[in-house]
Amino acid sequence: MASVDIVIPVYNEEHVLADSIARVLAFLSVHPEHQWRIVVANNASTDRTLDVARRLEAEHPGQVAALHIPVKGRGIALRVAWLTSPADVCAYMDVDLSTDLAHLPALIDPLANNEADVSYGTRLHRLSQTHRGFKREFISRTYVTILNVLGGLHVSDAQCGFKAIRRDAAHALVPLVKDTRWFFDSELLLIAQQNGYRLREVPVRWEEDTDTRVHIISTATEDLRGLWRLRVGGIPKVQREATSGPR
Repeated sequence: MASVDIVIPVYNEEHVLADSIARVLAFLSVHPEHQWRIVVANNASTDRTLDVARRLEAEHPGQVAALHIPVKGRGIALRVAWLTSPADVCAYMDVDLSTDLAHLPALIDPLANNEADVSYGTRLHRLSQTHRGFKREFISRTYVTILNVLGGLHVSDAQCGFKAIRRDAAHALVPLVKDTRWFFDSELLLIAQQNGYRLREVPVRWEEDTDTRVHIISTATEDLRGLWRLRVGGIPKVQREATSGPR
């Protein structure tokens, strides 16, 4: 049995947080194969999100933890949550739960069994079932094509909010990721692949959240800037003497 922290980064999500946590807890209650904990990473919210997270922590001791991060940026939230976690495996998912929770075992089990180091959901695999608008679909496919061609990243989807990483891999790779916002995911996968870490792709069922806070065009532009930075500066290498590295 592995210990698993599921990080849910949140920014001004007081209206949906309690319901989403209840849904995740209900799913985990029928999957006792791991020791689960949900970490609500409050990412500089200006509403009552932190209050809701702390109430949930009090109502579900040992199952839910509230983590306050005063600086905005999903990359920052994941960096802090993953690097301070004592769990064997750390994951994250978006609070809207667009990805079907039924895929969580496929995301976690290969890492818990030491068959992979990083796993990631994909909405663009031929076996995935994705329901979203044309614009988001087009931009996602264009972006991942650019990542494949210019970045050499061998994945079908880099930006799905559904990923997991082994603790040893997190401590080796996450400090090398410079982005603090939306390019964090792509940069992590690029660094992991370049350093020989084992990646596992998980096709998912995914439903678009019409209330999403993500601005697609600006996010894609930001991602392209991050890719150019890595093209110019190079992808950093893991210092093997400082970590056990991939196995």
